[in-house]
Amino acid sequence: MDDKNPWRFGPTRGELWFWLWTSLGGFGLMTVALLVRGIPEGPAIAEVVGLATVVFGYLGGRSVKRLIRREHP
Repeated sequence: MDDKNPWRFGPTRGELWFWLWTSLGGFGLMTVALLVRGIPEGPAIAEVVGLATVVFGYLGGRSVKRLIRREHP
């Protein structure tokens, strides 16, 4: 059990890079939408900014962490 890679079932290095670029693209598209349409008011801000930040932030942060720590097969 000691000689096996503990990350053998996790995402590959290429997949982590894909998710990192996808999250950066999502943040970019969100920024463009906010610049073009303006900052939403009321509960829409939680949907547009809050939810997108949580999803793209998690994907990007997880990818960066795993790439730095080399937690991939």
